Amino acid sequence: MATTAPILPPGFEELEPWVADWAKATRQERYDTRLSKTFDELVEFYDAIAPRAEEAIAYLDDLDIAALPADGQRLMQLLHSMILVSYPVNVFMQPRIPDSGAAFFDTVVEPAV
Repeated sequence: MATTAPILPPGFEELEPWVADWAKATRQERYDTRLSKTFDELVEFYDAIAPRAEEAIAYLDDLDIAALPADGQRLMQLLHSMILVSYPVNVFMQPRIPDSGAAFFDTVVEPAV
């Protein structure tokens, strides 16, 4: 009988539907995903993750961030995505920054973790 590695840590299984779209390794991938979604999709994602954020942070705080298992990395990536959509959901009320025209932000280097 073959076993598969867990997608997310135990206790966070209900967040698994969001992994495929939102557990992205880089800020640019998360930002591109944000821009590809409708406002309603951003709200749906945010409303699913935000209530579990403190619990997820507490779980991750007990682990060595330099040696996170894959399920922990995905949980952290979901939190990063939740943060990235928090302003569009709570302030902008749209995926893009209002009145920003053609301006954009390119991340040249990801912060070391």
